[in-house]
Amino acid sequence: MVAPTIQSTGTATDTGTTGRRQRVFSGMQPSGNLHLGNYLGALRNWVTQQEAYTNVFCVVDLHALSLPTDPVELRANTLELATTFLAAGIDPAQTILFVQSDVREHSEAQWLMSSVTQFGELRRMTQFKDKSDGRDDVSAALFTYPILQACDILLYDTDLVPVGEDQKQHIELTRDIGHRFNTRYGETFVLPRPDIKPEGARIMALDNPLKKMSKSSGTANSLIYLVDEPDAIRRKVRRAVTDSGSEVRGGTDKPALNNLLTIYSLLSGRSVAQVEQDYEGKGYGAFKGDLAEVVVEKLTPIRERLETLNADPDEVRRILHDGADRARAIAGPKLDQMRDRMGLGI
Repeated sequence: MVAPTIQSTGTATDTGTTGRRQRVFSGMQPSGNLHLGNYLGALRNWVTQQEAYTNVFCVVDLHALSLPTDPVELRANTLELATTFLAAGIDPAQTILFVQSDVREHSEAQWLMSSVTQFGELRRMTQFKDKSDGRDDVSAALFTYPILQACDILLYDTDLVPVGEDQKQHIELTRDIGHRFNTRYGETFVLPRPDIKPEGARIMALDNPLKKMSKSSGTANSLIYLVDEPDAIRRKVRRAVTDSGSEVRGGTDKPALNNLLTIYSLLSGRSVAQVEQDYEGKGYGAFKGDLAEVVVEKLTPIRERLETLNADPDEVRRILHDGADRARAIAGPKLDQMRDRMGLGI
């Protein structure tokens, strides 16, 4: 069965109910403190697009179970991540924000959709190959979690999914199995499209511009956490590697400078060309000093809001519980429709 191509055709299947506001769904695993790469690659875009779309954002704690987890740590990280979303500017008045496991429709839908997902499709998923590394002792959840991810998206008649290039394969699988369900049981799901931003999707490590910024790097100076104090940010930016020469001008042979220019551009709202012009003849020292201040200026309000929200975790829990109720109001009828069309219940 051949699924539709990833480009939108403008049909109701691709855009949802004709005339309605387009819906965006995205989620993030609760794996500890967020860093600048998370913010620029995902969260910043979530915040800036809130007024343009109907938004559904989720802390995907069920996905975290695909790898060994500590229950106490998982629960703490889930609350921490949701709090960070709010501190960064996610507005519960504009956005449905909830914890995945609080909406049980996701789990049941995964089992139903597994019946229209082929073993070979899951075996070809690049991220499973990377994370399993050919071992047989990984969990079945690691193998099947793309089905759960597909259900996360399909349950909400999602039009757009903000992802990086490395997640495009998962959206293609979501479209494939959604199309297969529609063909077998009747039109049920909107087929989503990936929303891949040309810049910011891959912020690289400060100490290695060929490696994505990540908590798993094991090097304290490789990344900037959203909770870092100003002096820590300045120190990390000052120690960031640069390329040979001293001219502040990017190029194919300057991956380190390209990364720093991208960070400066995204946080300041100035184009890379404008930043290069601003620092013509000034050298790396002046550029990195000002870049540090741009990062400090952007992250300080987030860190301060985090401190305020952390003082009242019950309010964050209230927002998440309300979000789960709003999510169930959408996901519940969709699951009922799935069950009915598959012949379940009497």
